[in-house]
Amino acid sequence: MFGYILKRVLLMIPTLIGALTVTFAVIQFVPGGPVEQALTKGRIGASRDSAYRARGDSDAKQIEALKKLYGFDKPVHVRYAEMLAGFARFELGTSFSQNKPVWQLIREKLPVSVSLGLWTFLVSYLISLPLGIAKAVRDGSAFDLATTLAVLVGYAIPAFVLGVLLIVLFAGGSFWDVFPLRGLVSENWAELSWPARITDYFWHLALPLTCLVIGSFATMTFLTKNTFIEEMRKQYVLVARAKGLSQRRVLWKHIFRNALIPIVTGFPSAFIGAFFTGALLIETLFSLDGLGLLGYESIIRRDYPVVLGSLYLFTLIGLVVKLVSDVMYTLVDPRLQFGAVGR
Repeated sequence: MFGYILKRVLLMIPTLIGALTVTFAVIQFVPGGPVEQALTKGRIGASRDSAYRARGDSDAKQIEALKKLYGFDKPVHVRYAEMLAGFARFELGTSFSQNKPVWQLIREKLPVSVSLGLWTFLVSYLISLPLGIAKAVRDGSAFDLATTLAVLVGYAIPAFVLGVLLIVLFAGGSFWDVFPLRGLVSENWAELSWPARITDYFWHLALPLTCLVIGSFATMTFLTKNTFIEEMRKQYVLVARAKGLSQRRVLWKHIFRNALIPIVTGFPSAFIGAFFTGALLIETLFSLDGLGLLGYESIIRRDYPVVLGSLYLFTLIGLVVKLVSDVMYTLVDPRLQFGAVGR
């Protein structure tokens, strides 16, 4: 297994370089770069009417000063090499628009994404696993049909639409003003006792978490159901039942362990995916300043260090998580030997 892990780690390098190279190349052709953004916003005293007028009012020295400030006075290949060298040292650069290190911006936004991602993952799995098992045991029953309809309806409703509906109903829209609409905690959160802090935290999290969970557990529910049904039809289950074992004993002692293999091995990917797949619309709707909103604003502002730094970090995490998932597969199912693949 060590050889396989080493090979996968080495393959991460060209994958990272490829993703960064493609993004860096696309950035070179995107109109309205950081210099134009600075001129348009009047950062050097230019008019705000249009980028064209700003450029016309600014002399060549001021434009050159901006290019030097953002590093655009260097050739493309030099900037590309400096970017790769910095990322190799895990130096993500400094934001153009906020003049802060990219690492600092990510750390500032991370608590929101951690809160949304962690609780979405936990609640989704706590609902989908027992529900999927119950549906498999009662396959074809009225319970199975009713829950399938409910799950599909929840999956079909866009999270943003559901969020608007919840705001209208429960956040002071047109009916009840029960839940807050901004942030993860109240302004006086630091003055509250610990029980009151926990209550306040989940009180703010209730609506956005509901939007994310309802649309996220459908896939896992059906995966759990189908995996259990597939295991229940295998020969070893028929043999166990023929020996006189009870349905409960067969389910929990034999089927449960084997059926959970594809589900357990998907934990790392699902866990990290809950953090970084992005909940931009939900963050915007409920005024939550997380990584999704940071990425969107950095693209709009042409804040290339944030775009490239976030891409590098998230791609690296995704590759590591994929490797962990594969390694977990061998730990859960020893029959799989990576060394024998391709022989």
